Amino acid sequence: MPIYEYRCGNCKRRVSIFFRTLAAAQNDTPHCPHCDSENLARLVSRFATMKSEEARMDAMADPSAFGDVDENDPKSMARFMKKMSGEMGEEMGPEFDEMVGRLEAGESPEEIEKTMPEMGGMGDEGEMNGMGEVGI
Repeated sequence: MPIYEYRCGNCKRRVSIFFRTLAAAQNDTPHCPHCDSENLARLVSRFATMKSEEARMDAMADPSAFGDVDENDPKSMARFMKKMSGEMGEEMGPEFDEMVGRLEAGESPEEIEKTMPEMGGMGDEGEMNGMGEVGI
């Protein structure tokens, strides 16, 4: 049961048309549901692909991923942190969500670290902290 997307040449709208069978999609003449025109141009539909964990990690390590991050702008840092957590595909926990929310509100990382020291310093096993810096 395919769904195809078209651009109507008359009313200029983007429309999705459902066909009951593949044969119907190949043989029937589609009509615009808004203006009933047959003047439709088929569009390439969006699609999603699955990434392996390795591919997601490679994408996060790519230096071009850091191009639009302004480390002096808390909101920019929050956008980047959300993007990276999305790439990981896991929930980062309530502390992470609180930290990102505070960055989005414009609070500086230094102020956040004062009230959330567990997110700013070195952990017990020496891992990176939650702000992307290594504590000393």
